[in-house]
Amino acid sequence: MGIIELTSLAFAFPLPHRTLILPFRASSNRAKGDCLTLLKATAFPSASSTYAGIDRRFFCLPRSRRIGVAMASSGASHKSEDEWRTILSPEQFRILRLKGTEYPGIGKYDKFFEEGIYECAGCGTPLYKSTTKFNSGCGWPAFYEGLPGAINRSVDADGVRVEITCAACGGHLGHVFKGEGFNTPTDERHCVNSISLKFSPPR
Repeated sequence: MGIIELTSLAFAFPLPHRTLILPFRASSNRAKGDCLTLLKATAFPSASSTYAGIDRRFFCLPRSRRIGVAMASSGASHKSEDEWRTILSPEQFRILRLKGTEYPGIGKYDKFFEEGIYECAGCGTPLYKSTTKFNSGCGWPAFYEGLPGAINRSVDADGVRVEITCAACGGHLGHVFKGEGFNTPTDERHCVNSISLKFSPPR
């Protein structure tokens, strides 16, 4: 059994230093052949793969499977609101933690279309690929989908809109709208506050 070449896998983040990578032959009917087991895979609870599920403690990646997985900064979800106040600017805190909204057309990423990854401004978790960003004309950055497992959805208090938050730290991103007729693969518009995002160019 050979070692799988890491170049056959595409990650949206660097592997945490305490992650052990071991080659093994899967015995599960759902994952055959050589694959990588990422121990401590609770760090990747929402990875999108039909091959996940061998065991809750393991995440298996078969040969040549290309995925994008979002991972939070260590301890990001355990910060108190007082800690967030010391980390974030007052405007970031108002939007990310108090679910505010920035004025349309003023955000620095509204008409920004460089290649890279958009991360959570609060905890640094990768949220969106630049290839999913489109010009909706709404006055806020618009994306048609997030990275697998990166975005949580919940119905707003008004019972109409659907709020989107960072799955890692709970930071408010904006709202998602569906069926507006945009020519995108999902016909969804993730309407995101620029201040909730941090852009990271390709490395």
